[in-house]
Amino acid sequence: MPEYDDDLRLALELADAADTATMQRFRALDLKVETKPDMTPVSEADKAAEEVVRAGIEAARPDDAVLGEEYGLEGSGPRRWVVDPIDGTKNYVRGVPVWATLISLMEEGSDGVFRPVVGVVSAPALGRRWWAAQGGGAYAGGALGGAPVPLGVSKVAALGDASFAYSSLSGWEEQGRLAGFLDLTRQCWRTRGYGDFWPYMMVAEGSLDLCAEPELNLWDMAAIAVVVQEAGGRFTSLDGAEGVHGGNAAASNGLLHEEMLGYLRPRA
Repeated sequence: MPEYDDDLRLALELADAADTATMQRFRALDLKVETKPDMTPVSEADKAAEEVVRAGIEAARPDDAVLGEEYGLEGSGPRRWVVDPIDGTKNYVRGVPVWATLISLMEEGSDGVFRPVVGVVSAPALGRRWWAAQGGGAYAGGALGGAPVPLGVSKVAALGDASFAYSSLSGWEEQGRLAGFLDLTRQCWRTRGYGDFWPYMMVAEGSLDLCAEPELNLWDMAAIAVVVQEAGGRFTSLDGAEGVHGGNAAASNGLLHEEMLGYLRPRA
């Protein structure tokens, strides 16, 4: 049995519970929405989804720590679950179906760095779910069931043939990366601003070749990184640091990664 099968099974069960909580309030006319100190929205559904996931982890893995976007870090130790109850809250509160619950298990290495080993991305309003565990490959299927489909990144090896996705134009300029970002878009065959989790899942599926964002939190990245990597892709910071601790992200099929990073490094 692969090492993380039981943890992946639990993560999928937690995603089922979160999907129920989020879909119950999606497009509700009386949905309660607040503004957090960082001026981003949080809905009652964000809180409910994180609460149900935390309760499930507490029941099944009481010794594990949990880090969630809405309620912070609870517990300690070498195993840490990371939860983004609704990635794409701005879409959620406007009735746009592109949002997902992200659940990841991270383990502490001998170097003291936590790395994701299990990831589930569940987008019930799209009827899609993606999941992966270290060493076990990446898969996709219907959010409520269906036969799993193995994922694999594309074989596109030239920027002129590549499809590149990003979140939005904000953030690139203040980091001194806007000029390179625009140059990259001019080199690629196609560009689209899908935003949030979705373009990373399309990189894992092979329908996109490149994706990058200038500003992300750990809970935005942990689950999606596992899926991309287990599908054969590469996931780094914009400066090329492997993993999910750089505060931003670049994902690719691997063949175009260094070329993409060359465009996205800061310019004076």
